[in-house]
Amino acid sequence: MTAQRFRGPVLPDGEPRDLYVVDGRVTHEPQAGAETAAQGWIVPGLVDAHNHLGLEDGGGVDDDEVERQALADRDSGALLLRDCGSPVDTRWVQERDDLPRLIRAGRHVARTRRYIRAYAHEVEPEDLAATVAEQARAGDGWVKLVGDWISRDAGDLTPSFPAEAFAAAIAAAHEHGAKVTAHCFGSDVLDGLLDAGIDCIEHGTGLREHHLERMVANGVALVPTVQQTDKFPEFADAGREKFPAYAATMEELHRRRRDTLMAAHEAGVELYVGSDGGGTGRHGYLAEEIAAMVGLGLPAESVVAAASWRGREWLGWNGELGEGDPGDFVVLDADPRRDLSTLARPACVVLRGTVVATRI
Repeated sequence: MTAQRFRGPVLPDGEPRDLYVVDGRVTHEPQAGAETAAQGWIVPGLVDAHNHLGLEDGGGVDDDEVERQALADRDSGALLLRDCGSPVDTRWVQERDDLPRLIRAGRHVARTRRYIRAYAHEVEPEDLAATVAEQARAGDGWVKLVGDWISRDAGDLTPSFPAEAFAAAIAAAHEHGAKVTAHCFGSDVLDGLLDAGIDCIEHGTGLREHHLERMVANGVALVPTVQQTDKFPEFADAGREKFPAYAATMEELHRRRRDTLMAAHEAGVELYVGSDGGGTGRHGYLAEEIAAMVGLGLPAESVVAAASWRGREWLGWNGELGEGDPGDFVVLDADPRRDLSTLARPACVVLRGTVVATRI
């Protein structure tokens, strides 16, 4: 196979070098006859740590739409996707060399009639552990729980399941070698999930100082999805007439979300970047999520690292582009840690050693 050469500073160390790709893998050994494919800042493939490939507002989509979503993510530079729940079987995506690498979590697991219709397996507490075990076997090492949602009886956010049911479910997932993450908007659900040994929290707008201390001590990650949490005023308005307490809760969580996110960062919680792509048809917008996180006050260097080499390491992939590593990277016009806008217009996207997208 013909070798390709890519030239420029290579993150995370930023040292200028020639990087070659042969048979889909990186080498730093000069290759005779290699053609220069692109020059610029070379960044390990971006990571969307909260993605919903195969999902839109009405539920699952067909394979053509899954492909469209995956290509939109890929062309934006998101080359490693952690699925956070999808009602369709996306295993076939993993067989396509031209589509992003996908870590599947199976289907959301939610309480009966306590989540968005057609999204989740909806079960009662006595069936939660068995359903989670089933999803652990069906996925690639992650299970997604719906930790809290509006209760029509309470008229506000409440935990979806009792603490003991969460504990049994998380234990079942761990027994099957899977980690567990959970959708969590409010505060009340968090103690039970942390007691049970959960591995990751999605959204996390209800986190308080004592939760953050426990997350740091136990290595629990947070994916804050700030573009999603920016919609809380809309959610509040939609429920205000029927559920005024819920509306007030969502508005308060929105008011606190910047302070909550900054407190998590300052406490040392491991933060990662997730676009929450799916459910609104939006894929390929990871750069906007990165910019939104920085806009709330997080350091650009930390967010870019979380969306690239640190995120890849967290999910078991190569963080650096070392000898023999997979040829998954993006080439940018500028250092993204200094110019976030360059992430929205990658000059070149390389997946499995093949140039799959270029900016015209």
